[in-house]
Amino acid sequence: MNLSLYSGATGMQAQQLNLNVISNNIANVNTTGYKKNKIEFQDLLYQNPRQAGGQTGAGNVIPTGVELGNGTKVVATPKVFTQGTLTQTSEKLDVAIDGTGFFQVERPDGTESYTRDGAFKVGPDGQLTTADALPLAAGIQIDPEVINVFVSPTGEVSVQTADGEQIIGQLELVRFPNPSGLKAMGGNLFIETEASGPPEIGAPGENGFGVLQQGYLEMSNVNVVEEMVNMIIAQRAYEINSKSIQTSDEMLSRVNQLKR
Repeated sequence: MNLSLYSGATGMQAQQLNLNVISNNIANVNTTGYKKNKIEFQDLLYQNPRQAGGQTGAGNVIPTGVELGNGTKVVATPKVFTQGTLTQTSEKLDVAIDGTGFFQVERPDGTESYTRDGAFKVGPDGQLTTADALPLAAGIQIDPEVINVFVSPTGEVSVQTADGEQIIGQLELVRFPNPSGLKAMGGNLFIETEASGPPEIGAPGENGFGVLQQGYLEMSNVNVVEEMVNMIIAQRAYEINSKSIQTSDEMLSRVNQLKR
């Protein structure tokens, strides 16, 4: 069996998945709070016609063996939770996390989800929500007569009314032992999994949690130039794997053409 055909095929498939990841990163370059994916590969099982460490007929040990690889596979596409660029918007309800942590929001089914997207809105009932109308777990209510809203770096939410200024709530942040284990749900949301570990809730600016910046949004951490370079590398790797299949096919063709 010509293993190069199958190895080349696994390489082409792996690079196609690599291109899918890169394309998704580039597509979300302007998505608020988006965290890019990276792709990780592993080599497949090896065939060992001659085992290293085996015994020869004279009682000697074989120093090196023969190993024939079967190609590669994609083993993981984890999120990279590095800090994105903070962009000033001057919107009073735009809040960025500078450092570690997620905002906690409630999904329609009552479960908790987590996001880095701090482009908050006020719903028809005065509830502070995400752009998809998911309320914050903090349950902050803003009355219509409010003149201005203030969010401190430590998460205190206060409002200015005709009667003065008063604190109406406290924004908290959530972090995980392994944020790469979170499951991305789309809509800038993540949910907890067994791999992520249990959530830890804390106040911004305390115990290693990030601080909040009102009037800012955290942009995607995608570097377009880096992704373009990765795309070129993926394309060349795909081409060279297809070339190995073509070369193997030509070798088999020559064998079939041999005459006695």
